[in-house]
Amino acid sequence: MPIEQWLEAIPPLLVYVIVGLVIGFESLGIPLPGEIVLVTASLLASQHDELSPLWIGVWASAGAIIGDNFGYLIGRKGGPRLFAWMGRKFPKHFGETQLDHARRVFQKRGAWAVFFGRFVALLRILAGPLAGSMHMPYGKFLAANAAGGIVWAGGTAAAVYYLGVVAEKWLKGFSYAGLAIAVVLGVAGVFIVKKRLAKAAEKAENAEKAEEVTPA
Repeated sequence: MPIEQWLEAIPPLLVYVIVGLVIGFESLGIPLPGEIVLVTASLLASQHDELSPLWIGVWASAGAIIGDNFGYLIGRKGGPRLFAWMGRKFPKHFGETQLDHARRVFQKRGAWAVFFGRFVALLRILAGPLAGSMHMPYGKFLAANAAGGIVWAGGTAAAVYYLGVVAEKWLKGFSYAGLAIAVVLGVAGVFIVKKRLAKAAEKAENAEKAEEVTPA
């Protein structure tokens, strides 16, 4: 059953709880579709009055912040064992190449990596455990983590919700199939832009590395 149909079939409070839990467990280091669940719930809120985009944003933010904090503690206590386990269980997501890339980003960017990592799939999952394993000061981590979680979760929920509302108003005279196509295209556009931003960041980092190895 698609995520949208599954969420439609359950009470609003349970939708909020599921959003918070999925994002929370993703932030612990488990590769769950947190962003997809957040986007789907926000779209449903734009079509169903019983769902509140505000509460979706609140629960998503709470899940992101709490999950990252537990991830930080786990990484601080047993980072190497955690990453070894993640590499065995999810080699495509957490192989040595992916972990080395994430570590380099954290070493160079520090707290900014925690904040902006919330917007990048791999770093979103690894932010808490990596920050803990690298002994980032907790106060610094908490501030960046809370700010990133609120901006990412609240911003995504609000943007997707209002996209759905606007699309519905504009297409009221058309079929629901047209509305569905418009919403799908809008969400696809969000993911394409994010993917391009991630590629641009990767290119910038590769350029920095090339400058470091180039002899003076």
